[in-house]
Amino acid sequence: MTDHPSFSPAEVRHRLVETPGGRIHVAEQGAGPLVLLVHGFPESWYSWRHQLPALAAAGFRAAAIDVRGYGRSSKPAQTHAYRMLDHVADNVAVVRALGERSAVVAGHDWGSPIAANSALLRPDVFTAVALLSVPYSPRGPVRPTDAFARLGGEEEFYVSYFQRPGRAEAEIEPDVRGWLAGIYAALSAGTMPATGASSVPEGGRLSDRFPRGGLPSWLTEADLDVYAGEFERTGLTGALNRYRNVDRDWEDLAAWDGAAITQPALFAGGEFDPTTTWMAGAIKALPETMPGLTASHILDGCGHWLQQERPGEVNRLLIGWLQGLPTR
Repeated sequence: MTDHPSFSPAEVRHRLVETPGGRIHVAEQGAGPLVLLVHGFPESWYSWRHQLPALAAAGFRAAAIDVRGYGRSSKPAQTHAYRMLDHVADNVAVVRALGERSAVVAGHDWGSPIAANSALLRPDVFTAVALLSVPYSPRGPVRPTDAFARLGGEEEFYVSYFQRPGRAEAEIEPDVRGWLAGIYAALSAGTMPATGASSVPEGGRLSDRFPRGGLPSWLTEADLDVYAGEFERTGLTGALNRYRNVDRDWEDLAAWDGAAITQPALFAGGEFDPTTTWMAGAIKALPETMPGLTASHILDGCGHWLQQERPGEVNRLLIGWLQGLPTR
């Protein structure tokens, strides 16, 4: 077994499973204990293409979903249909539809909070949790939109920019492929701009700070075609609606204010990922907020897209951690 088996589309099984909110597309490979993989923005199940064969070769059943609003999964029309509780319900329904009672859940970017909250709210289903890029941050006293407004300083933080329906769509959808290439490069080691790209100048667009030029080394033209093809077909509203529910989540999760996640946990972030900087306090607090944390890693010289920028390293960390978990 190698830590980075090559991705073979023909070996991936695809299915649509029913959930309370519609259908979720699942791409899976391998047999064994179930590992549910949850992607972030703006991606799809395909962002786990390097992990599917590696986990399968290590004796796990890897299942990467298209989060609701993305790819082949259902895209409810209502903005409020993308609240965290709905994503947790989707994850539980996927585990059940795959014939399992429990699973390990792993997430990257927005998939990380979805994975974390799945573990927090349904410890009976999710026995361990791995978080990439975004550390767990328990619900606190400040309304999220107020906190994000402060993060932007004199400019507008990207989460605030995404709040108004239609605004970011108007920027992205005229050139989906070009915008995706820009945001992937803007958050990749080796191509990210020195000024950063997480805030919007007054009267500007998020893409004003994107680098111009070639793709980051981890992304081929064919990979970009896959991502762009999905978003050209679905649009961006479903994906962006996740950001538009942060205050609803804060209200929904009031009963879990300050709650710790107690299951075995793994965290990995990138040295140059902006999230590692603005959530440094949450990373430092992980031993308290996730007392089951068994490993925390910052990947030297890595940007935001960990499992694609450093697939071999992430596979080694993830598989080593999974193999050390208590047997279920």
